[in-house]
Amino acid sequence: MPVTYDMPLYRPPSEGPNLIIQATLGCSFNRCTFCSMYRTKTYVEREPDQVFADIDTAAADWPQAHRGFLADGDALGLDCGRLHAILDHLGEHFRDLARVSVYATPKNLLDKSVDELAALKRAGLSLVYLGIESGATPILKKIRKGASQKTLAQALERAFEAGLKVSATVILGLGGRADWRQHIEGTAELVNQAPPTYLSTLELGLEEGAAADFMAAQKAPFEFQDDAAILAEQALLLSLLEPSRPVIFRSNHASNSLALAGNLPRDRERLLAQLGAARAGAIPLR
Repeated sequence: MPVTYDMPLYRPPSEGPNLIIQATLGCSFNRCTFCSMYRTKTYVEREPDQVFADIDTAAADWPQAHRGFLADGDALGLDCGRLHAILDHLGEHFRDLARVSVYATPKNLLDKSVDELAALKRAGLSLVYLGIESGATPILKKIRKGASQKTLAQALERAFEAGLKVSATVILGLGGRADWRQHIEGTAELVNQAPPTYLSTLELGLEEGAAADFMAAQKAPFEFQDDAAILAEQALLLSLLEPSRPVIFRSNHASNSLALAGNLPRDRERLLAQLGAARAGAIPLR
């Protein structure tokens, strides 16, 4: 009998084929204006026996699972004792489990010390998904991210020092027509200062449940970027990125009009050439 989930259930695209266990429901922050994922949910830290029961059920159904994801929006917000208990239970029931990942907010990472995060790494947590969205503090304030460039850099560096891999996402178009340069320049500054393991770009798209809130928080008319402007943002971002550590770069999310993949800074010129070809019409957009 498969695990029964509290819907809606969200996970990163790469976690689709993997074991998913809901350690929490909803998102503890849930105030970002662009996001409607958990607006129908109240944040709940599930009781350990409920989580363990789901792990037991999943193990009976799929004992050979080798990757797992702890849902919902920011299960890293659980205290370390609960997280260790969940990771231990997973390890006992899934002998082939090579990776456990989780969504995280900047606050989740900053609320735990490097030593605590490193202990979670040793217990089996290996990857955190962190939406940085933008590196420009004024943009972050407009979208009510609850973070600044400084706190995002601190969160990224804390994860790095603990040995955790970070998959970070940036939303192209988030600054609109008026503030796109500020958005991109601030984002490049952040990534150069505190490089994540993986960096992915998405393109801004607002679901009905978030559109009104997003617009109201702008405090000025917001004009969406068209495909040509989004490609210009991507080109500027790549041209400015000089990370101090190698970064695996992707723009293959379904929202992207142009799929790119490479390692930075090594493949920057190739990626910029692909962007140039797309902007000239030689490569079709999705």
